[in-house]
Amino acid sequence: MTVENYLLAAMPRELYDKLASNLKRVSLQRGDMLHYPGETIEDLYFPIDCVLSITITMNDGRTAETGIVGKREAIGINAFMGGSETTQTTYIVQVAGSAFKMDARPLLEEFDRNKDLRDVLLFYTQAFIAQISQTTACNRLHTLEQRLARWLLEVQDRVESNELRLTQEFISDMLGVRRAGVTQAAQKLQDSGLIRYTRGHVDILDLQALEAGACECFRVVKDEYDRLLGEKDRGDR
Repeated sequence: MTVENYLLAAMPRELYDKLASNLKRVSLQRGDMLHYPGETIEDLYFPIDCVLSITITMNDGRTAETGIVGKREAIGINAFMGGSETTQTTYIVQVAGSAFKMDARPLLEEFDRNKDLRDVLLFYTQAFIAQISQTTACNRLHTLEQRLARWLLEVQDRVESNELRLTQEFISDMLGVRRAGVTQAAQKLQDSGLIRYTRGHVDILDLQALEAGACECFRVVKDEYDRLLGEKDRGDR
């Protein structure tokens, strides 16, 4: 049996079977808002082949991504950490696809009494904090070209496809930069033969070279996820 979300796959088989009846497969469209600031988190999403973003919007309307969530992860973890609301963040679908949706209440109840579940979710929380910390440092210390390469690698890793449906406007919002900056950075990557960009599409032409040209942040976070939650082939049960 193959479990299509790596976080679910990291759970012991008996625990996964116990939770499986609460999982509902749903289709998500690009731009769907799954959670707004101030709302109570009632559902968690475990992506299968979609990509979700955790974003923060400033008072002046500018938006930036603070976390990326795909098949390695889940979104809505505040529900089992003692806080059922978020005051800052929005959850938005950046790449359309499928996910498992789960009511937060049974997961919270199981979290309180099941050590195996606590271990998996706390390891995941540690990995996700590492992602946020590394992204913060990356945004401060690395060039926009490196950051764009890192972000494209993160999306590719989660959808496992070199063909990405992404607009420059959306990328600029996620990176928190002007669209003109994304255009220039994307052009440099295209001139180097790493990607091909057309309206609304990014094709990664040389994945290995793209990672070599990016900063170390993608590999650091990926290695931390694998260290804490196991290699992604754990999805094969």
